[in-house]
Amino acid sequence: MPEGVCKENDGSILLCPISSGDVQRVANFLHAELNGKLSPATWASAIRPSWKSTSPNHGYMLIAGEQIVGVYVAFYSERRVGQTVEKFCNLSAWCVLDGYRAHGLRLLKALLGQGCYTFTDLSPSGNVVPLNRRLKFQLINTAVSMVINLPRPSWGSGVSIITDPHLIERYLDAGNLGIYRDHALAPAAHHLVVRKGDRCCYVIFRKDTRKRMRVFASILHVGDRDLFAETAHHVYSYLLTRFGIVATFVEERFADVHPRLSISLRSPRPRMFLSDRVSPSEVDYLYSELTCVPW
Repeated sequence: MPEGVCKENDGSILLCPISSGDVQRVANFLHAELNGKLSPATWASAIRPSWKSTSPNHGYMLIAGEQIVGVYVAFYSERRVGQTVEKFCNLSAWCVLDGYRAHGLRLLKALLGQGCYTFTDLSPSGNVVPLNRRLKFQLINTAVSMVINLPRPSWGSGVSIITDPHLIERYLDAGNLGIYRDHALAPAAHHLVVRKGDRCCYVIFRKDTRKRMRVFASILHVGDRDLFAETAHHVYSYLLTRFGIVATFVEERFADVHPRLSISLRSPRPRMFLSDRVSPSEVDYLYSELTCVPW
């Protein structure tokens, strides 16, 4: 469906792509109806991705009269997978007012009906998971440990951690530099570089809220798995002393790191994708709501 073209259903509920001009209205709706802890300005900043992409829309919305009654936000990107460039559509915030829930699936069908994308859903709520399964979404292996962050002195270790945006770019290779520049302004992405000798590891993490406490972090990207394994305890210490983060969630896909004070979670949060061209190991958490939406 071209941007700006709405499709009617029984003459009363319009299904419309979210255009750039609709972002603030959608942000106001999500602030009022989904998560009031994020201001309308924060929602608007999150909906507009920090990377450049050819996006057909920002998702879809339902309109009753002049009022937004439902939205499904999406993030688009083009990623190199193996020898090809794959188009991704990340399904993000889905919110429909109670009186219009019967129309909610129209939003999902509109997104999935766009064709040649690999679709990711990296934070599906409980009732969305079985729906995704029926639509042939696959689960990604998200085996994860929660590491208790402990203070650790860095002197004498040869390890330094860099968070100054003006310095980070100096220490990144071409691949990680592109990722950093795409995500430097992403509202939920935090960046650091770990240095040891002449080796560097780029790390992206996000702050997370569990049990109403915003004292957790989740690792979203590790540029050098081996160096991270050697220096992870310094990263955890830095997150504690610099950001007040008491525990860090680290998935096995990023590191084989199991400190003594860590707990393997029995029921990690599900992450899902739909594709006939991409394997689970080729799906990451970049260019998604995990880097854009700071909830």
